[in-house]
Amino acid sequence: MKLQVLLGIAKVLLVTVLLVGTFSYAMFQGGFVSWFLFYSFLPFGLYSLMMMVYPLNDFNVVRVIKTKELKAGGNVAISIHLKRTLPFPLFYLVAEEHIKGNIFQQDSTAKKLVHPWFKREIVLEYEIKNIPRGEHTFESVELKTGDFLSLVQKSSRLEQEHTILVYPSHIVLDYQPLQARFDQGVASSNIKFQQDTTLATGVRDYETGDRVSWIHWKSFARTNDLKTKEFEERKSHDVMVVLDRTPSKAFEDMVVLTASVIRGVIRKGAQAGYFSQGLAVQYAPLKSGESHQKQIDYYLAKVQPDQESSFETVLKQNASDILKTSALILITSNLTREGIDEISKVSKNSQAPMILFVKHPSVRLNQDHRQLAGLAASKGIVLRECDKRQFASVFKEVKQA
Repeated sequence: MKLQVLLGIAKVLLVTVLLVGTFSYAMFQGGFVSWFLFYSFLPFGLYSLMMMVYPLNDFNVVRVIKTKELKAGGNVAISIHLKRTLPFPLFYLVAEEHIKGNIFQQDSTAKKLVHPWFKREIVLEYEIKNIPRGEHTFESVELKTGDFLSLVQKSSRLEQEHTILVYPSHIVLDYQPLQARFDQGVASSNIKFQQDTTLATGVRDYETGDRVSWIHWKSFARTNDLKTKEFEERKSHDVMVVLDRTPSKAFEDMVVLTASVIRGVIRKGAQAGYFSQGLAVQYAPLKSGESHQKQIDYYLAKVQPDQESSFETVLKQNASDILKTSALILITSNLTREGIDEISKVSKNSQAPMILFVKHPSVRLNQDHRQLAGLAASKGIVLRECDKRQFASVFKEVKQA
C-alpha cells in the first residue's frame, strides 16, 4: 500500500516537473519552437493530472446473463452494463471479468477494450463458448484506464457477485428394463410401464377395512364366506442409479451418462433414484416427474470427483438407502474384484444389478479387465462397457450373463 502511494506521488512530481520544465524552457529560450513544445505538451500534462484524481469507483456495474438454459458444452452470452455520473473523457477503458474456477476452456479470457470518451453508459457483450458443467461464480469486474502518455494508469475492482449453475448435458437413449433385456430379440417399445404394482396370488378370510375390489366373489358364491384376495408385489421397473465419484478421466462422461439414464427411466414412466457419495452425500429417493428430474440435475450440476474411500466401501456403508428398489444400475470407471464382490452382496435380494463401465476413449482395456468381466458374469451381474460415443445404444443388445 505504501509503495503504491509513493508511486502515485512520484508520477505527480514527474508530470509537474515536465510541465514546469517545458514552460521554463519556453520563457528563457523564446521563439516559436519552444512555445509550440510547451503548448503541445500542456493538454497531455493537464489530462494526466486530472486522471490522477478521477475516481474509477464512480462506475456502477450490472451483469446480465442472456442465456436462460445453461447446459454443459453450450455457449453463454453475457452483457455488462457500466454507468457513471461524471462524464470525464476516458481515452480507453479495459473491463476484465474475475471468475472463480476454470470456466474458460481455452486461453482466452473475458476482457474487453472500449473507447468511452464522454459516455456515461457503456454496454459490453461477450460470449463464453463450450462452458463446462458446474457452479461458476462471477466475482467482480476490474476496470483499467490511463492517460495518453501511459504515465498514469489506474484500476478499480468493482464487486458484483453472480453465480450460475451449468447443468450436465444429456443424450436421448431408449431405456429398457432389465427383465426385458434378458429376452433375446425383444424389440424396444415406447409404451410406458404401468404403475400397477400388485398381483393376486391367493385368498384369505375377509378382514374389516379390506377394499370391496379385493373380495374374491367366486369363492363367496361357492362357500358363502367372504374371502379377500392376497397380493404379491410385482417386480418393479423402478431404478436406483449409483454414481461412482472416484477421480477419473472419464468422470464428466459418467455424469452425462447418469443424467441420460435417469431421464430415460422417467420418460418410460418408471421411478428413478440417485445416489453418490464424496465429501458430501447426494441422495434422491425413488420418484418421478419433472420436479424430481430437476432435483437430480441440480445434484449432477454440482457433483465433483471427490470420493476419498473406495467404491465398494461406499456401497457397503449405504446399502440400506441403495436397496430400496428392485433394479440397480451402477455407473463407474473403476472395476475391481472387491467392488464386484460387494455389488453381488448388496444386490443378492434384488434383480440382477447392471454395471455401466465408462472408459475414456484414450484408455485401452487389458486382460485383467476381461477377467473381472467374467467374474461379474459368473455372479449374475450385467456388465456393459461403453464410452461417450456409445451412450445412445448402451441398453441395446445386452444379453443375460
